[in-house]
Amino acid sequence: MSQTEQTKSPIARYGPLALIVIVAAVGAFALRDYLSFDALRDNREVLLAFRDENFILTVLLFIVAYILIVGFSLPGAAIATLTGGFLFGTALGTVVNVTGATLGATAIFLAARMGLGEKLKARMDASEGLVSKIKKGLDENQWSMLFFIRLVPAVPFFVANLIPAFLGVPLQRFMISTFLGIIPGSLVYTSVGAGLGTVFANGETPNLGIIFEPHILLPILGLCALSLMPVVIKAVTGKKDL
Repeated sequence: MSQTEQTKSPIARYGPLALIVIVAAVGAFALRDYLSFDALRDNREVLLAFRDENFILTVLLFIVAYILIVGFSLPGAAIATLTGGFLFGTALGTVVNVTGATLGATAIFLAARMGLGEKLKARMDASEGLVSKIKKGLDENQWSMLFFIRLVPAVPFFVANLIPAFLGVPLQRFMISTFLGIIPGSLVYTSVGAGLGTVFANGETPNLGIIFEPHILLPILGLCALSLMPVVIKAVTGKKDL
């Protein structure tokens, strides 16, 4: 552990992560009625009017809101993604959603690494036996594993932010893999959001389970398999990651 890390006070070290946990707990109860599909449906005309009058401001405010939702693990990330598609369409909405999600994920990553990540990494580096082998395997295949946990729909987004922090993944590598890795899933939900006008008109609710339908899930699983190809190739050839 570095001398700088040793001189950090407990508040400076654990404060950001503790704040995220507290806000997430409070938000789970206080905001669940506001960050919901019903709230989006009931306020859709106000949102569209504000967007039409203040387009750039709406984009910036939406990104900030998305960062806060993801950064503090508040309920409603899926609804936020739908809202991005509803307000900005599939193309721009995906860019806005992915940007906000990446920056919010980075906030969690930095808070976790500051609070626990450096300690855990140091312990894993100093460990022997099975733990050491697992750590070495992950280090040698970081890009593949980072893309894999982002692409697999079953891995919770919050967990995918914590694991890299605890394993000492470089910040730049985390941000790049997050931004690119969440594009497929974000594109699916953003496109659903772009069609909410018809859903609202018919009095229906969006199908948030669409990502698990075969025509969506199979291509994503194909990308998952592709992300693991370097691991397979290295296992066969014995070459290490560059």
